[in-house]
Amino acid sequence: MLHDEAMENITSFLPQIKIFESLPAEIMREIEQLVTRSNTYKLPKNYILQTPDDERNGLFFVIAGKLRLYKTNSAGKQHTVCILSEGGMFGEVETFSLGNRGTYVETMEDSIVFSIPTEQFEPLLRKYSELSLRFLSEISKRLRDQEELVEKLVFRDLRGKVLYFLNRLSKKFGIEENGYRKIDIPLTHQELANMIGATREAVSLTLQELSNEGIIVTSRRMVMIHIEKAMKELA
Repeated sequence: MLHDEAMENITSFLPQIKIFESLPAEIMREIEQLVTRSNTYKLPKNYILQTPDDERNGLFFVIAGKLRLYKTNSAGKQHTVCILSEGGMFGEVETFSLGNRGTYVETMEDSIVFSIPTEQFEPLLRKYSELSLRFLSEISKRLRDQEELVEKLVFRDLRGKVLYFLNRLSKKFGIEENGYRKIDIPLTHQELANMIGATREAVSLTLQELSNEGIIVTSRRMVMIHIEKAMKELA
């Protein structure tokens, strides 16, 4: 169970969640009242929070850590839908769905998540049109992102898939250093393979090829991508 100081930190973090940014104080006060110990979870790494057979009701917000949302095909291969970091959210209420049906949700590291049940959030959506419009905008953005992801991963060869996904991760989680973007997520070859639905052996060979060409730099659980070279190939 989280102590009082941790709960206060969560409340102060809420305005930093994109969908809540710059909302009127009146709305934020009502949202803050929904943060309780009973709907706040401290989760260990590799904890599966949701499965397709046990989907969570309500909205979930990442306060700390990272979560991976993925689907599996009939052969058991995993395909990553998205990775959520601090401020990210998933789930659905009666009015809106964030497109997470049929997915697994797993922590990539120790994480803190809090949820707002449907029956508590629906009244706010009906009461405040500004909040509803925020959700519509977020849903539209996610649809565009997922359409792009599907297109790139379906029509590119393995090299293109690996480079595209690494570039996507670097944009979201990257730290720029001397012309490179360092992906700030511990990432094994197997984890990357799971994300794009390939074998570890094939991904390892592709990473070695990209490394030999100076497009990426790899070390144990770390990848840096050369910004200019990557963009030139992906163009």
